[in-house]
Amino acid sequence: MNDSAMEQVSERIAVLVAAAGPSLVRVEAGRRPVATGIVWAPGVVVTTQHALDGEAELTVGLDDGQTASAALAGRDPAVDLAVLRVEAQELTPAAFGDLTPLRVGHLVVAAARPGRSVRAALGVVSALGDHYRTNAGGRVERYLEAALPLPSGFAGGLLLTAADGISGTGLGLLSPALVRGAAVALPAVTLRRVVGTLLERGRIDRGFLGIVTTPGELPSGLAGTLGQRSALVVVSIAAGSPAEEAGLLLGDALVALGERPVRQVRDLIELLDEEPLGSAARVRIVRAGELRELAVRIGTRN
Repeated sequence: MNDSAMEQVSERIAVLVAAAGPSLVRVEAGRRPVATGIVWAPGVVVTTQHALDGEAELTVGLDDGQTASAALAGRDPAVDLAVLRVEAQELTPAAFGDLTPLRVGHLVVAAARPGRSVRAALGVVSALGDHYRTNAGGRVERYLEAALPLPSGFAGGLLLTAADGISGTGLGLLSPALVRGAAVALPAVTLRRVVGTLLERGRIDRGFLGIVTTPGELPSGLAGTLGQRSALVVVSIAAGSPAEEAGLLLGDALVALGERPVRQVRDLIELLDEEPLGSAARVRIVRAGELRELAVRIGTRN
């Protein structure tokens, strides 16, 4: 790449960051900056929830240097997202684009407002993937990881790209908490789904049985009969939980929910997300070497 081409790329990146500036706010807890926030809609800001943990008095620093009071509208720790309602209405929502043209190696920029002014960090797309589950069980529709630094205050910032075809649009909200040691972005499709629910209800309700499990191997005979080698062994049951009401016992091996096999914790989390809350379902277990079925009510965990 010659000097002229480098200058053009550099100028494009500078323009992207400048254009994103009005859509970025500084999130403060008390008088302490804790994260960046992205303007989602007039009076609505999204940011990372881990930075706000335990904080009640919130303000945001705006592009014009003014501050405005903010209140927590809802949070979803499973995807590290918090939604704030801000008194200032004259805010510029960020523009988000389609990730389809994005490829590993494309240049990306983290734009954030950790202080009064906008700051930026340059990197590349290091990984792309399909939907996944976070360690806390939250569903994210697209995996997007960037190789770039996230200094203090960059959490909740906007990931931008200078790639042709999607220039001038955001790729997602940056969180260093979703995958340890990685700069991962929540894509717009996930933001739309979660933010809409949080604005309406203030929380995300998820299916709940009230058990703690650990993966275990099934005896060879049962493994052949069931067509699966592993299951989830119940090691703890919450008092008054749907699992206790259904008669599950410590040591039971959970092999299926409904007609779907359960081999690992993520299988169970996904199946509980699909079952209507409060509905009745059947769990298949192995107890003392025998297959049994129990009826269980899908509880609510928020």
